[in-house]
Amino acid sequence: MTLIEIFTEYVRNQKDLKAYVEERKHIHTRGEFNDKTLVQAQDDLLRLKKENPKIYALMYKTLDDYYTQDEGHMVEYPIDFIRQVLKIYQQNVPAQKVYACYKKGLNHECRDA
Repeated sequence: MTLIEIFTEYVRNQKDLKAYVEERKHIHTRGEFNDKTLVQAQDDLLRLKKENPKIYALMYKTLDDYYTQDEGHMVEYPIDFIRQVLKIYQQNVPAQKVYACYKKGLNHECRDA
């Protein structure tokens, strides 16, 4: 498996990203995120799940919708998902607003550009 395939498996299956950080140390390929960012993303996911389980579930549902819709950007889906989650606590954007924008992307006219 390639690094992005492993990353995708972790994100889609809601696996611990801290375990992914350890696993990828044995693969000599650069990833999209550094270790610190991935650890922060995992902490943010756990915080979101605890503080707002509805948005947490909706974010994952939307991620699945992106895969179902499949516009040919499979590599970008888990990366964008993590970026959206990081916005909630790192940029202090309300979870509901992040979710609304993330979901809106499913119907954006340039989504497959």
